[in-house]
Amino acid sequence: MVKTISILGCGWLGLSLGKHLVSLGYHVKGSTTTQNKLRLLEDAGIEPYLITLDPEVTCDFCDDFFETDILIVDIPPGIRRHKDGSFHIQQIESLQSRLNKTLIPFVIFISSTSVYPDFNKSVTEQDTQGLQRGTENPLLTAEDLLLNTKNNFETTVIRFAGLYGYDRHPVRYLAGRKNLSNGDAPVNMIHRDDCVNIITEIIQQNVRNEIFNACADKHPTRRDYYTRMALRLELEPPAFTENTSINYKIVSNEKLKKRLNYLFKYPSPYDGEVTLHVTANKRNS
Repeated sequence: MVKTISILGCGWLGLSLGKHLVSLGYHVKGSTTTQNKLRLLEDAGIEPYLITLDPEVTCDFCDDFFETDILIVDIPPGIRRHKDGSFHIQQIESLQSRLNKTLIPFVIFISSTSVYPDFNKSVTEQDTQGLQRGTENPLLTAEDLLLNTKNNFETTVIRFAGLYGYDRHPVRYLAGRKNLSNGDAPVNMIHRDDCVNIITEIIQQNVRNEIFNACADKHPTRRDYYTRMALRLELEPPAFTENTSINYKIVSNEKLKKRLNYLFKYPSPYDGEVTLHVTANKRNS
């Protein structure tokens, strides 16, 4: 029976997940890379740890953090900061080495649907076969490392689409911009509440050694979606060029829905609370 869950990376998603798991009665340990966030975790009922992967795993009381029934890995690849994917691969290699020295039986790795290039079709979990690994696709390489059959632990990978909800929405980065391309391409989004619920289902159903796409059912076009959401959030809508050529992928969630018997709380990316306003946009930009 699962009693203790450690979350490596209590950021925007990880902290919300931790609070939810605490509310369900789990003992939750959570990590952050900043000293001033330790109190935030503690106030949420999460046992706090200061852990960095730079790229080696560095922390005080590491043995305590990794003494857990399930480890959830939710750390950003940091490609913008480190220019290429080699740093993230080194992080996961370091983590893999440490995990193989622990008794952790089960790891849940938070990945992204960005592992798929634009195939101009619907993509399933099998569509990564034959794709190039290494620095050109660091998340896919990270998945491979944690799914390695020689590991002492079992892994389930969740490939989340673009995350949104509450105080976060990608339209913030597009508001007011002109001459944007690919306006007729479909979007792949998922609300944070569904992310939390999906991870919880995997824990409670003990679903191991699987890979899941996690994306809302509906896929409006970029033009329609970002225009409508900008108006809803009182932002200037972006302007898209007219172009008959588009590059896209439609992320299929059929495997997840069938395997977990999961119904999305927000099946359309138009659904769900989003509270971002102009003032928040200026503060966070």
